[in-house]
Amino acid sequence: MKEFNEYVNECFSVAGGIVIKSMMGGYLVYLNGKLIGDICDNELFLKRTPTSDRLLADSELRYPYEGSKTLMHVFDRFEDTDLISELLEGMYAELPQKKPKKASCRSDSDPNRK
Repeated sequence: MKEFNEYVNECFSVAGGIVIKSMMGGYLVYLNGKLIGDICDNELFLKRTPTSDRLLADSELRYPYEGSKTLMHVFDRFEDTDLISELLEGMYAELPQKKPKKASCRSDSDPNRK
């Protein structure tokens, strides 16, 4: 699994900062802070956006894991750097920003706090 994750990171880094985080037996793939897909069983699944639906129209659509509610593109064209750049640039523009974490009700800098 580690080798595949490193391969995905290397190939996709042409589009920006890629971070792969372990999550419940699989991995989540982020591009510059936005979730773009999952890695499960050494396969990369990318979220569906207008850009991914257009550029990956011929790719297989599957659920990344049992019980998933999200049908995703199975990506396997890692050698096509032009496709990867166009795909990730478009997906990044179309995916929502990460929601900011809610501020804590109490503050460590509160002078009235004992």
